[in-house]
Amino acid sequence: MARHTLSVLVEDVPGVLTRVAGLFARRAFNINSLAVGPTEVPGMSRVTVVVDAEGDLLEQVTKQLNKLINVIKIVELTPDSSVQRDHILVKVRADAATRLQVTQAADLFRASVVDVATDSLIIEATGTPDKLHALLAVLEPFGVREIVQSGTLAIGRGSKSMSDRALRAVSA
Repeated sequence: MARHTLSVLVEDVPGVLTRVAGLFARRAFNINSLAVGPTEVPGMSRVTVVVDAEGDLLEQVTKQLNKLINVIKIVELTPDSSVQRDHILVKVRADAATRLQVTQAADLFRASVVDVATDSLIIEATGTPDKLHALLAVLEPFGVREIVQSGTLAIGRGSKSMSDRALRAVSA
């Protein structure tokens, strides 16, 4: 199955996320990643969903999403036509003897140390899933104590805006 990233522009109203996620659940899709947040347009939110699906099944779900009353627009974002990033916080064991090594490992991945305790560091990183997996592999020997990871965030490349096109269609 191929991995697909859908960007769904929705009205920012209670229950819309439940309806969008429920549609995927009813079709037995496993959502690999889900991120939701406000957009540059007041009253609208963007839902970014990453799923593994075949083309025909994905097309059916997309058509059903379009039927939901609070869905304004859906765009599939391919890796070539978009910028896609994940965000991760990792708590790593790091005593006085290993702190420098852990910090240097984070620096190699352009990650930041955002908290220091006597026996651990919290590292923040942003990047592709492959980059973040590689970072975790490097940190694993030190002892990863905890991981928190966001869903994929994605935005189309170029000057066109998803909400500009959607607002023109809604106002027409």
